[in-house]
Amino acid sequence: MNHPPSPPAFTWPVRVYYEDTDAGGVVYYANYLKFLERARTEWLRAAGFQQPQLLRDFDVIFVVRTLTIEYLRPARFNDLLTVTVQPERIGRSLLQLGQTIEREALLARARVEIVCVQGTTFKPVSIPAPLRHCLGSLS
Repeated sequence: MNHPPSPPAFTWPVRVYYEDTDAGGVVYYANYLKFLERARTEWLRAAGFQQPQLLRDFDVIFVVRTLTIEYLRPARFNDLLTVTVQPERIGRSLLQLGQTIEREALLARARVEIVCVQGTTFKPVSIPAPLRHCLGSLS
């Protein structure tokens, strides 16, 4: 069975600052998570949605449910990285995303599951229809 080709991944450039590195001069492992988060935020923004708007208009926020990351090579001070976001699955309230961090080679890859929750109760709710429609055209 042939599947339609996946659209290109969203990419976001991230510069490594001195504050991102550890005593060994490489990016501290937890900071890769910040880079991934920034790319997801910019991905939503590029799709026409900002998190404060989603809370205000739909009373929803997205929270990370699970995240797995594999570190392959180090990033260092002043590197210009490319962080990608690729939707893999869109459920009723769950988004599964593949993400990578690259320089000239793959440095890290992650799979992130994000859940849409109601803003005050943090209980899972359906992804709002306008966002779902937009995300469906991206996946």
